[in-house]
Amino acid sequence: MQISSRFTIAIHVLVAIDTFEKDYKITSDFLASSINVNPVVIRRVMQQLKGAGLIEVKRGSGGMSITRPLDQITFLDIFNAVDCIEEGQLFHFHENPNTACPVGRNIHLGLDDKLDSIQHAMEEQMAKITVEDVVKDTQFYIAKEGA
Repeated sequence: MQISSRFTIAIHVLVAIDTFEKDYKITSDFLASSINVNPVVIRRVMQQLKGAGLIEVKRGSGGMSITRPLDQITFLDIFNAVDCIEEGQLFHFHENPNTACPVGRNIHLGLDDKLDSIQHAMEEQMAKITVEDVVKDTQFYIAKEGA
């Protein structure tokens, strides 16, 4: 199991916008060079972030901006925005357990609530971490590089 890289790319996008928006026009090409991925990937993530109301994309003059304070954008907001998991479920249960087997017949009853509990705990933790937390840490390391 692995959460899609769209999640970390989206966080990178938001941190880069915050870091560079005063000095540069933020475009998909600009972000792609920072993230080192194809601009098409960035555009897809940007559309998802825009759809969730986390960024604004300006036509004409171009560029993008973040729509709300960074301390109000949580990892859970981003996770939900970029659809990191299919059908809202972190764990994909194997298809068609054998109902002729007593384990196969009852595995959902013994496992589903535990998997839901794990997903809920992860989402609770994600709701506690904001983009501002990442910006602060990233700026600390940038400053440390310059020292």
